[in-house]
Formats: sequence, C-alpha cells, structure tokens
Amino acid sequence: MMGRCSTGAATTGWRVALRAAAILAAAVGVGRFVFTPILPLMQHQADVSAQLGAGIATANYAGYLAGAVAAMIAPGLFRRRVTLRVSGIAVAATLAAMPLSVVPAVWIALRVIAGAGSAVMFVYAASSVLTVIPAHARHLTGWAYGGVGAGIAASGLLGLVVGVVGDWHVAWWVAAVLTAGLVAAGWNVPASVRRDATVSPGSAIHRPHRWFAPLVLSYFLEGVGYIVAGTFLVAAASGHSGDGIGGLVWIIVGATAVPSCALWAWLSTRWSYPVLLTVALLAQAAGIALAAAGGTGYSIAAAVLFGGTFMGVTVLSLAAGSHLQISAAVAILSAVYAVGQALGPLVVAPVLDGGFRDALLIAAVIVALAALVSGLLRIRFPHHRPAASPSNDDVAAMTATPVVLER
Repeated sequence: MMGRCSTGAATTGWRVALRAAAILAAAVGVGRFVFTPILPLMQHQADVSAQLGAGIATANYAGYLAGAVAAMIAPGLFRRRVTLRVSGIAVAATLAAMPLSVVPAVWIALRVIAGAGSAVMFVYAASSVLTVIPAHARHLTGWAYGGVGAGIAASGLLGLVVGVVGDWHVAWWVAAVLTAGLVAAGWNVPASVRRDATVSPGSAIHRPHRWFAPLVLSYFLEGVGYIVAGTFLVAAASGHSGDGIGGLVWIIVGATAVPSCALWAWLSTRWSYPVLLTVALLAQAAGIALAAAGGTGYSIAAAVLFGGTFMGVTVLSLAAGSHLQISAAVAILSAVYAVGQALGPLVVAPVLDGGFRDALLIAAVIVALAALVSGLLRIRFPHHRPAASPSNDDVAAMTATPVVLER
C-alpha cells in the first residue's frame, strides 16, 4: 500500500512538473524570448534598427514588470486557472498579430501585452510547482523550470528553420502556434495551495539586512546585464559569422539552461550561496564578453556560459534571500530584477549604432560588478542557518525570474 501511494505521488509530481514546464516554456522561453532569434530577421527584412529592437525589447520587459506588480497586489486573482488560460491565449494572440502591422507603436503595444501575460503565466506556474509538488519530490521543481530552457531552445530552432524557409512574418506565426500548443499542454496545471511562512524558534538570523542589501544590488545589476545579452546575443553572433551560427547560438543557450537549474541547486548543498553566486556571475560576464569578441568558437562558448548561468543566478539569489529570512525577500528581489531588465536595453541603446559589440561589453562589465558585490556576502555570511518556508504570497511574487527553486 505504501509503495502504491508513493508511486501515485511521484506520478502526480511529474504530471504537475511537466504541465508547469509547458507553461513556463510558453511564457518565458517563447513568449518573452522568441524576439531574440526573430530580431535578426526583422533587421534584414523589415529594416528594424538596433535602437528600435531595444525599444521593442524594453516594452516587453515593462509589460512583464506591470504583470509582476499586479500579481503582488492581487495574488488571489492570479492563482485562478481562468487567469492563466486567458493570459496564455493573450500571449499567443499577440505573437500572431505582430506581422499584421509594420507600425513600431503597434509592435510595442503588442509586446507590452505579451509581457504582462507572460508574467501572469509565470506567477501561476511558479506557485503551483512550489506548493503542489510533494516535498519528497522537490527535485522535480528543477526540471519543471527546465521548461524555460526548452522553450528557449525551441524558439532558437524556430528562428533557424524559418530563416531558411520563410521570413519574419512566418516566424511570428509559428511562434504563436508553438505557444498555443504549449499552453494547451499546460491547460490543467493545478492551482497553488496556500502555505504560511514559519521560522523555527531560536533560528532567527540577527540583522540579516547587512547581507540582503548587497544581494539586492547584485541581483539588480544582473537584471541589467543579463537582459542585454539575452536580447542581442543572436543578433551579435549573426553579424559576426557568415556560417549560420547565429541561429544555433540560441538553441545552445536553451539546451544548456535546461539542466543548469537543478545543477546549481545541487551545488548549493555543498557550497555556500555567496561563493556560487560569485562564480556563476563571473562565468556569465566572461561569456558575454566572448559574445562581443565574435567568431564561431567564441559565440558557442558564450552561449554555453550564458545558458548555464543565468538561470543558476536566479536560483541562488532567491534561495539566499529566503535563507536570510527577510520578509518578502522573493518579492523584493523579483521587483529589482524586473526593473533591471527594463533598464538594460535603454542603458546600451546609445551605443547600438555601431553594432552590438559595445553593448555586450557594457553588459559584461555590469555583470562583473554584480559578481564583485556578491562577493561581499561572504563576510560572516550565516551559512548554516535554516531558512524560513516561504508563504504562498511570496511564491506568487516570483514573477520577474525564469526559475525558482527551494533549497
């Protein structure tokens, strides 16, 4: 009887994880990031400038921030399945509508709507994964968030294939169909289960803000730097190489990102959060700098380093915030990350006239600064304090990030 119950729980955990993975792939991997492999097509076929590309990207991140804020203000509304379904339909519809106009203002409006819808989908899926999957099957959470990487890989494959057999119009329509299929696969993701925050008596951390402040600053800088690479990596590789490597780069990013979430979570059981954060951020900064250097080998190395770290930084930062027992830590970190994402393309917009090299170098410096700040966490960091269990409202606030894992 015990074995049968255990098998049933495992089956339920996998079912929830796979459905949530489909939603996360649709919301983030395709809904948010499909613009990355489509941008080079629009540059060559629709005369979209680098500056306009940055503006369209910023519009999507601003919409995502708006959706995140709305989810924090009214978390109950965003735990309803109907909200998930409406948002999924809206994201797919906006993708399908992109080729119906060549007016930049229309593109920007559509990407704002898509960003807000993606945030809502992420909130719902994140809440479900973290509260419905049984505690003994928590490892499935990492594979659920692997859906983000799978979606990125699928969007990269889409850009590669459509670049050969179609144009930018077809790319957006295929993305819409892919998103609709993923939403259908995750249509019945269960609603989250409410859970209240608890801290064991005597386990409170004294003056945790001394570590939380640099963590917030580091995560904000990561939001600014990583999104520049996430937006322009493919376009930069396409410009440097004439052998079609640009399309493959985004596929490599996604494929590398799929297992990285579980890997960094596993490493965090053996090494401290400050050490791992510093290593991950330095590796990511190196990868972005390699992307600026150009060349096939550099582009592939950049894709591996970027794909293998950007999700890991999120895992480690949010786990560290929860470990420090800061009230609403996840909400605060998610908010500053979203602001950083919205600012990133604007910060580098003035240097885009000459291509993407300078923008990527600036992004690499910003991420390196994030690594420097994260190093400050090592000073007397309370490594072995037990973390509080997050409340469901905190889980719902995890809206500006591709991945989240509990330790």
